[in-house]
Amino acid sequence: MACEEALLRELKPFQLLDDDHRAALAKLVDLVGRPERHVLFRAGDPGETLYVVASGEVELAIEDNVGEKIILAVASKGDLFGELALLDEGSRTATATTRTPAELIEVGRDDLLRLVQQQPDAAMGLLAAVATMTRKANEVLRTRVVPNANQAVDERLTPLQRVADWIAWFSGSMLFLFLNAFFFAVWIGLNTLNLGVAQFDPFPFGLLTMIVSLEAIFLSCFVLVSQNRQAQKDRVRADVEYDVNVRAEREVAALHAKSDRLYEQVMSRLRDLERKLEREPVGP
Repeated sequence: MACEEALLRELKPFQLLDDDHRAALAKLVDLVGRPERHVLFRAGDPGETLYVVASGEVELAIEDNVGEKIILAVASKGDLFGELALLDEGSRTATATTRTPAELIEVGRDDLLRLVQQQPDAAMGLLAAVATMTRKANEVLRTRVVPNANQAVDERLTPLQRVADWIAWFSGSMLFLFLNAFFFAVWIGLNTLNLGVAQFDPFPFGLLTMIVSLEAIFLSCFVLVSQNRQAQKDRVRADVEYDVNVRAEREVAALHAKSDRLYEQVMSRLRDLERKLEREPVGP
């Protein structure tokens, strides 16, 4: 179905065109409708057209080496996709599937070349759209890297949690032990020995007892806060280890499948060799 020039005016990749070129392009491209979950093309298919989404959503996904689906991007109104195979004449690098009923503008290679030759400025709009989709794909692949549990938790720390971690770390150090021992020795010495100083906390050292009790209460609270954060870090680490184990299991399964295929191929060739040897005449 022919595309209207007004529709092209609404879509970002065609907004740099002037009215004449946009009207001429509208007569060349096709507007097609596709139902939900319709596969437009699969990875490895030859690329002959690029698509611009006029309405609806299209999912672009690939499969990694263990068969896990990776959604690179979801193209919505104004986004284009399928341009890589069209530009380098290679095969499709991803599978495109409509998430919702969608209307798509199909642009062929000849139409695209004619457009760029007649109005080079339009190429900037196409390059900007390509860069946007590439950034989305890069972000997806970046976030798929197995995260560092310590870094993932540290990035979400509040100032209070940072203080609690430092206090919990310091209270478990030898320096803290020596400082407390020195403080208690000075306090007790000033209040028991005749050093010419007024005894402000005589035996049984009620004020010192209160200070030590308050110190123990606050330290226990800070330690509990730090332990809760450590438990959160352990949960993140457990999730990371589970993800790694799942990926390793899939890779092992893929390796088993490959080895089984190689075994079948080797056995098939051996059987072919045996049949050839049986057919050959035996010399004197």
